[in-house]
Amino acid sequence: MEQYIIKGGNPLSGEVEIGGAKNAALGILAASIMTDETVIIDNLPDVRDINVLLQAIEGIGAKVERINQHSVKINGSQIGDLNIEYEYIKKIRASYYLLGALLGKYNRAEVALPGGCNIGSRPIDQHLKGFRALGAQVDIEHGKIVAEAKKLVGNHIYLDVVTVGATINIMMAAAMAEGTTIIENAAKEPHIVDVANFLNSMGANIKGAGTDIIRIKGVEKLHKTEYSIIPDQIEAGTFMFAAAATGGNVVVKNVIPKHLEATSAKLMEIGCEIEEFDDSVRVKAPLKLQHTHVKTLPYPGFPTDMQPQITVTLGLAEGISIVTESIFENRFKYVDEMARMGAQIKVEGNSAIIDGVSQYTGAKVSAPDLRAGAALVIAGLAADGITEVEDIVYIERGYEDFEGKLKKLGAQIAKVSTEKEITKFKLKVS
Repeated sequence: MEQYIIKGGNPLSGEVEIGGAKNAALGILAASIMTDETVIIDNLPDVRDINVLLQAIEGIGAKVERINQHSVKINGSQIGDLNIEYEYIKKIRASYYLLGALLGKYNRAEVALPGGCNIGSRPIDQHLKGFRALGAQVDIEHGKIVAEAKKLVGNHIYLDVVTVGATINIMMAAAMAEGTTIIENAAKEPHIVDVANFLNSMGANIKGAGTDIIRIKGVEKLHKTEYSIIPDQIEAGTFMFAAAATGGNVVVKNVIPKHLEATSAKLMEIGCEIEEFDDSVRVKAPLKLQHTHVKTLPYPGFPTDMQPQITVTLGLAEGISIVTESIFENRFKYVDEMARMGAQIKVEGNSAIIDGVSQYTGAKVSAPDLRAGAALVIAGLAADGITEVEDIVYIERGYEDFEGKLKKLGAQIAKVSTEKEITKFKLKVS
C-alpha cells in the first residue's frame, strides 16, 4: 500500500500553484452530458474523484477524450444507458450529480445510493424532494434511486437545510424543465456559481447563483461550450495552513482571494501575516501561533472541508482553542491519530477542545478521510522526526501531486510502497 513518509521540522517556503476546484469540476462534468454537442473543459484537477467520474460518464456511453492532463472533451450524444452502477458510486459520492443531469436531459435516471468519504451521514432527501417538486416520480429500489418523469415542470422549491449537493442537482434538472424554478435557501458556495456559469455558457438561463435564491428558466436544449474551472479554495487553504503550522512563508498562486476570506481571517487571528494579490495570497507565520475559536458554517462561513487543517494547526498554538463542527457529525476521527503525535485534543459532542503543545512528534498514522488525511500530512511536516501516513488513497481523491507540490516548498516527503523505500528515505534524511 502506498503511503507518505515525512521528515518534519522544515518551514515551508516558496510558491505553489493551485489546481482546478474538484467540487466544481464534479458538478460541471456531470452537466457536460446534458447537450448532444461537444463540450471542452479546462483546468480540470487530475485527481482520483475526477477520473472515476469520467469513467462513469464513459460507462453510460458518452465519448470522453483527454486532450491533456487538465483538459477533456466530452460528447453526450451517444448515451444509451441511464443507469449509474454502484462500483462508481461507492468510490465517489458525487456520481449522484448524474441523477440531476440525466433526469434533466432524458426525464429518467437510475443511480446507486452513494458512498464516499466516511465523515457522517449526508442524506439525499433534499435532492429527491427537489426532483419530486419538478414532477418526477422517485423511488428507491434494489439499492438504487430511480427517477422518472413524463416531463419536468418548474416549481418553487424551499430546501429545508442548506445543501450544496441538492442545490447543484436540482439546478441541473431544472435547467431543461418547462417554465421557471425558484430554489430558496440555496447553498452559496463558489462551486455552485461555477456550475451555474457553466450551464449558462451552454445556453441555460440561471440567475442568482451565489445568493440564497436561484431562479432558473427552463430551456429546450443546451449547446457546446468551452469552459475553465475555478481554482480550488480547499487545496489553497490546505497549503495556507501548512505554511502556518510549519512557521513558513508561502505564496499560494492561481487562487481567487475572495473565496479564501474565511480562511485568511482565521490565519490572521492566530498571528499569521496575509498579503493578498490579484490571483495569489502570501502566508507568513513568523511568530508563535495564538489560540482562537472557530465554527464551521455554510459559505461564506468557515468551510467544513478546512476543519481538520485548522484543528491540527491550532494544536501547535499557545493556549486553548475550540473548534465546533456544525456540518458533519463524524468529522473528528483523525483526533485519535493526532494523539499518537502528542496533540492534546479532546472531543466533546461536536466540538474539539485543543490545548496547544509546543511540538508534535513523528508517528505512524492513518488517514480516515480526504481532508483529515491532508491535515495529518500538515502535522507530519511540523513534527519532530519521521511520520508515516497510511491510506493515502483518500488524500489522492482530492489533491493532485500533493507530495510533489510540498517538495517544491522544501518539505522532506516521499510517496513509498515498500520497506526498502522507507529505509532509503530514512537514510537520505538522517
